[in-house]
Order: sequence, then C-alpha cells, then structure tokens
Amino acid sequence: MTAPVVVVAAAWVCVRDRRVLTVRAGDSDAFYLPGGKPEPGESDAEAAAREAVEEVGVHVDPAGLSHFSTIDAPAHNRPPGTRVRLVCFTGTFAGVPAPASEIVEIGWFTSADRPRCAPAIQLLLDELVGASLID
Repeated sequence: MTAPVVVVAAAWVCVRDRRVLTVRAGDSDAFYLPGGKPEPGESDAEAAAREAVEEVGVHVDPAGLSHFSTIDAPAHNRPPGTRVRLVCFTGTFAGVPAPASEIVEIGWFTSADRPRCAPAIQLLLDELVGASLID
C-alpha cells in the first residue's frame, strides 16, 4: 500500500468584520484562502505573503505573520486519497483585496458559507468560529 500524496501549501487568513477572506480560481468550484505551494527555498510564511500579493493584490510582510493553524484534509480537485497540509497564517496587510492572477472571485465568508469551501477551508472556518473570530 502506498502512502497518500500530501500537498503542502501555505495560506493567509484575513478576518474583517467577523468574516474571512476567501478566493475562487477560475478552474475551481470551491473557495479557498489566498495561498499556494512554497517555492524552493521559500518559507511557509514567505509563500503565504507572496500568494496574497499574487492572488488578491495586497502586501503582507512575511516577518509579521503569525501561525494560526495547520490543517490536514482531503485535497479538493486532486486524485482520490490526496491530502493537503495547509499552514495558515494571520497578519496585517496594506491594500484592498481584489481578484488577481487566476482568481476570478473573492468573498467574505462566515460559517454559513461552509458548503461553498474546499474541505481544508471548511475545517478552518470551524476553527475561526471556535476562536470567536467569525460568525
């Protein structure tokens, strides 16, 4: 039996007015956090900050990011058995989030939007509710 494939990704968690920023790429039916896979030599925090710029056009200082949670979940839009390990960071930003790059839609979600999210983001929403950060 082969070990499951694990995709490691880093993401930025932005909470405003008890809602969390989510994004949807044009090739996906589910919402995610701004984020992606680290490039060679890049830390998880650096990847989260780079992806925030690429996907929603805001500047996030990787040195100012704080680890919020690491989530293990089934990977959305990947072969069966593929898992994602999503390393989530919080931190301040400069700019106004707007769709960029492959992102076609952004949303400010509460727990009511859970069914519209990828499995890892559903778990993150649960954690944000548990921490009294979103409704």
